[in-house]
Amino acid sequence: MEPPARMHRPPFIIFTDLDGTLLDHATYSHAPADPCLAALARAGVPVILASSKTAAEIAPLRDELGLSDHPAICENGAGLVPPGQAGEDVAGRYAELRAALDRLPQALRRRFEGFGNMDVARVAEVTGLSRDAAALARRRAFSEPGLLSGDGPERDAFLDALAQEGLVAREGGRFFTVSFGGTKADRMAEIGGSYGDPPSLALGDAPNDVEMIEAATRGAIVANPHRPPLPRLEGEAEGRILRTARPGPEGWAEAVTHLAPDLGLKL
Repeated sequence: MEPPARMHRPPFIIFTDLDGTLLDHATYSHAPADPCLAALARAGVPVILASSKTAAEIAPLRDELGLSDHPAICENGAGLVPPGQAGEDVAGRYAELRAALDRLPQALRRRFEGFGNMDVARVAEVTGLSRDAAALARRRAFSEPGLLSGDGPERDAFLDALAQEGLVAREGGRFFTVSFGGTKADRMAEIGGSYGDPPSLALGDAPNDVEMIEAATRGAIVANPHRPPLPRLEGEAEGRILRTARPGPEGWAEAVTHLAPDLGLKL
């Protein structure tokens, strides 16, 4: 993966999850955060989207939010979408990943039903997405989410077989995702370096955001009443990480407005 190009050093940099954080959990609206996003743009603060979404899903959202001049983190940190690049133009390692999966012992391979084994209707069924959204979710570049059957020794054997192929897996609330590695926090470090390592603010609401939030200069856990709250994170006790009272984009704007002065900017 090519490192991001060197950018001008901003006052600070924001890394943010999308669903349930910058986007409303139910409506996917970002309207309550729009005034704050506009103020950040005027101040020259980059906002980097960091999501489990594919490049095909995240690139149109980045355009809609006016953030196309900045890179985005896709597929939970397995890949990057360069500035200004359309999702379909992002080159990845998906074919290589699928080939590695197919080299697993057949008895283990049969236990994993990845998105590449599913048609659009099946992806829509297991994700709850519309058919159009499911089609975009199937356009993988860097990772393969799916359903893994079996527990205990069977799961351990599957993980061991993945490791022999140079693959890693992370278990989320619904899916088991296989990739060649990389987290949101890993990509955050790469992108931060390309901007001259300014102070950072990271916001999220889910377990796959924890490493990113804890790695940032300041962090915010955005309330999401639709999921169990995250456990207490390292940095909360001393006030480096806060939790918002309001959910979604309202909570996002609340956190950014509150924390920006600590990073040298009053919004």
